[in-house]
Amino acid sequence: MDLSTITSYFTRYGAIAIFVIVLLEYLNLPGFPAGIIMPLSGIMAAKGNISFFWVMVISVAAGLLGSLALYALGRKGGEVFLKAYIRKFPKQKEVLERNLEWIRQKGCMGVFVGKLLPMIRTIVSIPAGVVKMDLTKYVISSACGILIWNFAFIGAGYVLGDQVFRILGLE
Repeated sequence: MDLSTITSYFTRYGAIAIFVIVLLEYLNLPGFPAGIIMPLSGIMAAKGNISFFWVMVISVAAGLLGSLALYALGRKGGEVFLKAYIRKFPKQKEVLERNLEWIRQKGCMGVFVGKLLPMIRTIVSIPAGVVKMDLTKYVISSACGILIWNFAFIGAGYVLGDQVFRILGLE
């Protein structure tokens, strides 16, 4: 999916497009990079198409829903998947066990920090589910991390939107 396609969806469908695309991005599906989606949402807010507050609410709700889906996947089927994966790739066992132990030890802080790190932020939900982290603690730590991540990227689009549109020739 390219920038003009995403821009077209955002323009045509507004808040619904923001929610769906951010949800898909938090489900860790390829083709939905936060570096494009979030700033574009901020640009829409800066242009007055939607309020910044609602962009934040929508993006955090979508991010949390996507994260909860991956948490549930890890909680319900993660152990079965990990056993099958380790049978197929036995050399990965130590790395996987070390990562799961890290989540067990760090708990909420591990999830919170994980939500702020590229490439880790969308998949940290699965090991949190596998170790059966308390759901309330998981939701709070995830929501806080998602809020900060989304605010940084959406805020950048809001503040720098006009310059980005000029540079890309999309005015």
